[in-house]
Amino acid sequence: MSKILVVEDEEKIREVIIAYLLKAGYETYEAGDGQSALHKINSNHVDLILLDLMLPDMSGETLCNKIRAFNPVPIIMLTAKSSMNHRIHGLSIGADDYIVKPFDPHELIARVRAVLRRTNQQELLADRMEYAKGHLIVDSNAQQVFINQVPVNLTPNEYKLLIVIARNPERTFTRDELIEKIMGIDFDGDTRTIDQHVKNLRQKIEEDPKNPIYIQTVFGVGYRFHGGIK
Repeated sequence: MSKILVVEDEEKIREVIIAYLLKAGYETYEAGDGQSALHKINSNHVDLILLDLMLPDMSGETLCNKIRAFNPVPIIMLTAKSSMNHRIHGLSIGADDYIVKPFDPHELIARVRAVLRRTNQQELLADRMEYAKGHLIVDSNAQQVFINQVPVNLTPNEYKLLIVIARNPERTFTRDELIEKIMGIDFDGDTRTIDQHVKNLRQKIEEDPKNPIYIQTVFGVGYRFHGGIK
């Protein structure tokens, strides 16, 4: 049974979300502010976080950054901010999905299932790959990535993106292909989402993100992975 933390300061909204999650078969934790959320995450195993961006003690964006500093747990942001720039910003700081209020609880459950399905794919647990004489190591058995032997904290979607392209070196993937493999066929967002994930991943694994060695852009098409396996 997956365990979901609901971080929402409005009690009535929190109660509705929890009721639907329980009905769908999930175990839940709840928090009404950022500090309580951090305590819950440190004290319990959490498989997914539903994160409201308007919290009383800190912004949801700030809390997301704090979580991402030590935990790659999937995060779905809940917010009234509906512009594309807000969505892109949410994804850029580590969110895995973004739902605009008001939302249909049935859609929320569908998004939760989709994110958990993507992050639980067993095909991601297979082997260990090394590139550039060990500069980059992708250890799928441990679900960990290392740069110069130092662990890199990737979000679930960043990890899956790296796994997909690294297992197919020199193959060019279109944005639509990567959306389907990483976000799922039911994803209905903008394909620029992939561009943001690529940008985030480059910041974490490339020595010079503006002149990437591993994740190369194929202009007008998509992306490919380059790197000789050790």
